[in-house]
Amino acid sequence: MNAHIAYVSIGSNMGDALENCRTGILALEESGASVITGRSHFYKTEPVDYTDQDWFVNAAVRMETRLRPAGLLTELNAIERRFGRDRKSSIRFGPRPLDMDIIFYDDLILNTSDLILPHPRMDKRRFVLQPICDIDPTCVHPVFKRNMQYLLAHLDDEGQGMTLCE
Repeated sequence: MNAHIAYVSIGSNMGDALENCRTGILALEESGASVITGRSHFYKTEPVDYTDQDWFVNAAVRMETRLRPAGLLTELNAIERRFGRDRKSSIRFGPRPLDMDIIFYDDLILNTSDLILPHPRMDKRRFVLQPICDIDPTCVHPVFKRNMQYLLAHLDDEGQGMTLCE
């Protein structure tokens, strides 16, 4: 089976958020099914939707993976659980020790009960767009047919503060 290209967004705002993100990326690579081929800077970002919480640290990675989308999602959820994340009992958009979301998987467009690709809100999130732009600003959204640089430039980013963390 050939390797697939996936982009994954990583975030944390509990404990040592920067270290959580770094260690989460390392855990993803150590799983053996994926190879990180690009990583963004780390950013300190303002929370969106549920704003009564600490700012996040966010980043993104591009990877080659042999896992299918559902298998990659299972791997990401297992890593999140190792960091103490409980998706069932947590507040939606609330604090989390680690959050890992598949943003793109090749050019796949998918809508199942467990996974929507591309990620449905990524085009409205500076904390997703900027890190992916760090890796590849020419990466094209398979639905909108626009690259990340274009989407970032046309983002209504009110309430989406962001500073470089590293």
